[in-house]
Amino acid sequence: MTRPGTFLTGTVLVALIGLLAPAPAASQDANTWSTVKRGLYLTRVGDCEACHTVAGQPAYAGNRALPTPFGTIYSANLTPDPDTGIGDWDSDTFFRALDEGVGKDGKRLYPAFPYTHFTYVTREDSDAIFAYLQSLDPVRNEIREPDLPPLIGMRTSMRAWNLLNFEEKDFAPDPEKSPQWNRGRYLVEGLGHCSACHSPRNLTGAEKRGGARYTGGMAEGWFAPSLRSTGPDGIGDWSAEDLKTFLKHGRNDRTAAFGPMAEVIDKSTRWMTDADISAVVAYLRDLPVEAEDDAERAEGERPDDTVMALGGEIYASQCAACHGPDGEGVTGMFATLAGSSLVHARNPTTLIRLVLDGAKAVPTERYPTPFAMPPFHWKLSDAEVAATLSYVRNAFGNSAGPVTEEAVADLRGAH
Repeated sequence: MTRPGTFLTGTVLVALIGLLAPAPAASQDANTWSTVKRGLYLTRVGDCEACHTVAGQPAYAGNRALPTPFGTIYSANLTPDPDTGIGDWDSDTFFRALDEGVGKDGKRLYPAFPYTHFTYVTREDSDAIFAYLQSLDPVRNEIREPDLPPLIGMRTSMRAWNLLNFEEKDFAPDPEKSPQWNRGRYLVEGLGHCSACHSPRNLTGAEKRGGARYTGGMAEGWFAPSLRSTGPDGIGDWSAEDLKTFLKHGRNDRTAAFGPMAEVIDKSTRWMTDADISAVVAYLRDLPVEAEDDAERAEGERPDDTVMALGGEIYASQCAACHGPDGEGVTGMFATLAGSSLVHARNPTTLIRLVLDGAKAVPTERYPTPFAMPPFHWKLSDAEVAATLSYVRNAFGNSAGPVTEEAVADLRGAH
């Protein structure tokens, strides 16, 4: 027999179970969405979209040409397409790619994909990034084969490269440093992979180690300046606020971002939290300054009077309207040339490219108007560009080596 009230109690329990049953699924959905949202943030920190997107094409669909000293590599399709993307990957495979530089079926990845930095990324962060990428719409996009010499193009050759240049490692906080500094180190050395552009490279294409790190390097045909020099060619005299403003808004009172760094601002750093940007700045401002930073700085000889006279005339007629007769610039609009670290850079490649090709500042929330510098390749000869830049590098209290006509000709021919 059914005891009195049992039916009623059972009915109530069934009703309660019916009401509560969706809760686990809803909670699971909330957790998944939280992970995906966090993954979006981390992919931005890693600047993944910049390398894995061709302008005008779907984001993360790959096939962007990545020039290297050995040839051109084309970035992978990160959308969840099962045939041409990573739709048939799982989170373990994805983590191994970041941590070891090994893709599906043991395929060795080229170090244009910065697994030498991503090896620091935690499994939790890797899983979040993977969850976000898997949430994208799949895009079928066959990736071009790399344009590399046969021996270098062999995936198996990456074993030898890794033996020489790669060490798989986990991120280990320094107990003697603050949590903010450690967070900055994790971001800069890991997902941010800042030294990939701001460090010189050896004959195998790997970043130089030790005191050479962060002393400046070539990136996509531009020279990324030193981040650790205390001399005029680095950012040692930038304040913490200068750096924060530059990373968050693409400009500060000194200069604006352009070239590859403009894309870094647009796709990555402007999306970072204020806390993470402050952590990055804390770490960068604590980079050690080696004696060789100053020893290797070569100011060069001052240009002769003829070059300075020609450069001064061209500057007065073509440049002074924006940058000022004394190189003072216009705050928040046109870069200051007097005392500029870019002007003093040991490698004048970026200066030459700016004059030849022009540049546009990246629009951000604080600076929505993308001021641009026009190109002068059509207007100035190689000798005139060289003279103008040699003048700028030695006027307004500046002191740096002259720019040669040959250096300008090489870049004009390359672009």
